[in-house]
Amino acid sequence: MKKLFVGGLSWDTDDHGLRAAFESFGDVTDAKVITDRETGRSRGFGFVTFADAASASTARDEMDGNTLDGRKVNVDIAQDRRRR
Repeated sequence: MKKLFVGGLSWDTDDHGLRAAFESFGDVTDAKVITDRETGRSRGFGFVTFADAASASTARDEMDGNTLDGRKVNVDIAQDRRRR
């Protein structure tokens, strides 16, 4: 439970901005905005991984529904992707 899904991101939010928004809650080991393979443009969501579960839980509670780069974001525990 260390990885968070962050949805509703602004097209302007990049990996650095995503990391910066969550660093105050603990040690961020990875922050990635998912981009379209062909256009390179943000798909409007990303993932933030914390070193420990407590930080991830706090970040989810504090950031869910808050504004980042002018957009209200939804934050939840990331679900493992099902194999196709």
